[in-house]
Amino acid sequence: MKLKIRVIPNASRNQIVGWLDDETLKVKIAAPPEKGKANRELITFLATEFKTLKTHISLVSGFKDRRKLLEIKDGILPPKPLKLF
Repeated sequence: MKLKIRVIPNASRNQIVGWLDDETLKVKIAAPPEKGKANRELITFLATEFKTLKTHISLVSGFKDRRKLLEIKDGILPPKPLKLF
């Protein structure tokens, strides 16, 4: 499955903030956005949160952008909020 991510680097800690309106998952990462450090920490953090291996998560696009597209081979995603009408 593919997952859209909005990354906030240089945060005080790693944290899943929640889902945005466009079905993008907002994630805070403590690592700085230099030399791929934030990307590596993002994959490590999400592997732990989604209960999967790091090798099952790959960065498809957004290598140098805060908006990223990840492909996850398996794992448990956080539930999306229900939209009330």
